Amino acid sequence: MGGGKRRQSAMQKHYWTYILASARNGTLYVGVTNDISRRMWEHREGLVQGFTKKYGVKMLVHFEIFEDVNVAIHQEKLWKKWKRRWKIELIEKHNPEWRDLTETLNA
Repeated sequence: MGGGKRRQSAMQKHYWTYILASARNGTLYVGVTNDISRRMWEHREGLVQGFTKKYGVKMLVHFEIFEDVNVAIHQEKLWKKWKRRWKIELIEKHNPEWRDLTETLNA
């Protein structure tokens, strides 16, 4: 008769579109990933060659979670086109203290 119902949530993938900062009002970086904890570790350890390593951009200040990779990528592309002021307004709306949100990921 079967092995029971599968939990959809256990099989559901998530994708994160995120904004990093070097400091409050510092250099900003927008990215997308399917594993935010791994990606933050890579940024912090300097394993990601290029912009974030060059400018010391390691502080997670905003992120949004999506179930559809295409939606996450679309959001990343939108944010990359945004004016700097708009990104800062987004960060300050949800994270006015510019706290590093990395520690909240495993909570």
